[in-house]
Amino acid sequence: MRYLRRPQLFFGHLYPVWLGFRGGKGVATYAGILFGLHWPLGLAYGVAWIAVLLVTRISSAGGLAAALIAPVAAWGMGQQNYVPVLVACSVIVCWKHRENIGRLLNRTEPKIGAK
Repeated sequence: MRYLRRPQLFFGHLYPVWLGFRGGKGVATYAGILFGLHWPLGLAYGVAWIAVLLVTRISSAGGLAAALIAPVAAWGMGQQNYVPVLVACSVIVCWKHRENIGRLLNRTEPKIGAK
């Protein structure tokens, strides 16, 4: 619960000052947060990520699916107190992936192992 009181730490990983507010897309950071909060949530996130990745061979699809599953999984596991912050984290992960979402919709997102 301690991390939930400091959501700016998550956003700090996505928008670090020392990199000119240009960071990653937050998928791995989100996984770390979930494992720290409630390990079964982290496991659900990881399973969703890997399952979609194996089916589609598209990394961003796996990350987006996992981010969208996280608040739902928290609710289903009786961790309703985490849901509001997880929804916020999922929204920001989706925002950071907006270009990937466009490529997914256009079917131009590269697949792992494709040339």
